[in-house]
Amino acid sequence: MKRLFIALLLAVVLLVFWAKFGHYADPARLGELYGQVTVWQQQSSVLVVVLFFLAYVTATALSLPVAIWMTLAAGALFGFWGGLVLVSFASTIGATLAFLAARHLLRDWVHARLGGRAKSIDEGLRKDGAFYLFTLRLIPVVPFFAVNLLMGLTPIRTLTFYLISQAGMLAATVVYVNAGTQLAQIDSIHGLVSLPLLMSFALLGLFPWVARALVRLFYRSRVYRGWKRPPRFDFNLIVIGAGAAGLVSAYIAAATKAKVALVEAGEMGGDCLNFGCVPSKALIRSAKAAHQMRHADRYGLAATDPVVPFAKVIERVHDIIAHIAPHDSVERYEGLGVEVIKGYARLVNPWTVEIALAGGGTRRLTARAIVLATGAAPVVPPLPGLETVGYLTSDTMWQALRHRPNAPARLVVLGGGPVGTELSQAFARLGSAITQVEMAPRLLAREDEEVSALVRASLERDGVTVLTGHQAVACGVSDGGKWIEVTQEGASRRIAFDEIIVAVGRAPRLSGYGLEELGIRTGRVVETNEYLETLFPNILAAGDVAGPYQFTHVAAHQAWFATLNGLFGGLWRFKVGYRVIPRATFTDPEVASVGLTEVEAKEKGIACEVTRYGIDDLDRAIADSADHGFVKVLTEPGKDRILGVTIVGEHAADLLAEFVLAMKHGLGLNKILGTIHIYPTLAEANKFAAGEWRKAHVNPRALGLLELFHRWRRG
Repeated sequence: MKRLFIALLLAVVLLVFWAKFGHYADPARLGELYGQVTVWQQQSSVLVVVLFFLAYVTATALSLPVAIWMTLAAGALFGFWGGLVLVSFASTIGATLAFLAARHLLRDWVHARLGGRAKSIDEGLRKDGAFYLFTLRLIPVVPFFAVNLLMGLTPIRTLTFYLISQAGMLAATVVYVNAGTQLAQIDSIHGLVSLPLLMSFALLGLFPWVARALVRLFYRSRVYRGWKRPPRFDFNLIVIGAGAAGLVSAYIAAATKAKVALVEAGEMGGDCLNFGCVPSKALIRSAKAAHQMRHADRYGLAATDPVVPFAKVIERVHDIIAHIAPHDSVERYEGLGVEVIKGYARLVNPWTVEIALAGGGTRRLTARAIVLATGAAPVVPPLPGLETVGYLTSDTMWQALRHRPNAPARLVVLGGGPVGTELSQAFARLGSAITQVEMAPRLLAREDEEVSALVRASLERDGVTVLTGHQAVACGVSDGGKWIEVTQEGASRRIAFDEIIVAVGRAPRLSGYGLEELGIRTGRVVETNEYLETLFPNILAAGDVAGPYQFTHVAAHQAWFATLNGLFGGLWRFKVGYRVIPRATFTDPEVASVGLTEVEAKEKGIACEVTRYGIDDLDRAIADSADHGFVKVLTEPGKDRILGVTIVGEHAADLLAEFVLAMKHGLGLNKILGTIHIYPTLAEANKFAAGEWRKAHVNPRALGLLELFHRWRRG
């Protein structure tokens, strides 16, 4: 209906326009008008040039959106060379006047509003402002008049602005003036389809693409200046790191028949297989089985306190790692055509990698493109005494605890994010006395407050002592016992422990790869553009080292883009997208989210409606004694378009997939409501959540009319 209305409105506007100005479309009429101007030009040619020049300067200085039409007119009136000279100087002078006006009238006010940020912006533009200006002039991503005003707020010199603008706008001026000269030659309807005119307008359409290619060539020549490119390459792609991102990159490259090398210093499969996702979920499953035994009376069985042979539990974890490892093994990838090299890689130049081989010696390889997929490592805070007491991380605990007959009796978990919360609950269910310390006021700070409260309550039922709002200040050993000191609002206390797990986050591995020597910028992560390219377009990054998310599924997502851009970037590039990124925390109950949370919507000022369905009402959940949690959906006000979803409950991560698909492909809640879901399943919760939204948007007037209709039908 909306599209039909817009189409009718456009039709009306076009009819009115044609009725008022349609007679000017007659070639004869256009020719007559052009002839009148030409006569005036012949009588006072200098005056016409001066007036046109002043008019163009004035229009540009005042930022009036008429530059394109005046440029076409210049070509028609003054020919190619005359129009080119006139427009080139008039446009640049007018742009400089607008630039100076913005500098004198707006710069101080804008800088005062920006505060300290203005200084960092000025420093960046002082270094690269001329290049940015040239790029914007050549490829008008931002309208020219906006560039004039924005550049006036920067420290770029006036003469630099003038010269760069003169050069940068020249190519576009040539194309438009040429088109104007062709328009001037139309004297009949056949002129509209003449080859020169069609070619002129083809140039208008191709110009942005050609300009973009020229800018990329200019940028590459600037970036690679001083580096000698090899005459030939050993590989099409070298991937550094064999974690989630690196394995996917190597797989895709091999699948496209590229010659690819994969360099890994540690274990194939990276953090996820060996230290993170796989072992932690195996541990969580064993802990859940122990929990179910302890609470078997919920299922009509006799509850029993489980015997936990901890060494066997950890051995099961390693067995599962070994069972999955062939999927990521050297043998599998060599079978795919990937050359796997064990060793430490370091960038020597933009195309060369030097590898310190695991067996000794070094090897240098060259490639057209390189993907950095070096992953992340646990963050260890500078906590006094931490080294003295010894600590475990999610990377080291699996080997450190492997042969222990019992779980640590007293265990401190430092950190209240997903990793710390999952491990706290799992070890508590396996028999450890857990104290979880979190500096923030609540667990899982990214989630809504009610989610944090539900998870905390579940942990506390399992015996975890949760200390939120507590700052760890020191560790030590007294009388042979280990302790950690924490403070809250000035009050301090010491907590005795046998082991401490540090789970305060993970930081990308950035050092030791030669990034600093090449000038590749790094902050919290490697700096990349929307194509995952670093400073050097042929060196790309994917996974934890690239950010902004530390999820295995995002690493695989990025790897696809990084690999294709590395292999085919000279022909076509793909922008990586983060519009629909799901996440999950595998506590009991599970927490899964995609898109906006309610707290994020409030912080960002995004209007939304919140629909909630309690899983305690779901038949299958009741039958499974899993009737807890909820499905919460955020939608646009009055519409069924999904902005975000949070699910708390059994198999929440699995249930979320339907909403991820819906958001990815623009499907609303009405589509989910209209989809048949098997009864009885937990997945029905998604349909019932959609039904709650539908009930809230039923038109009461329509219901009243239906009631009257049925009453009439009854007679």
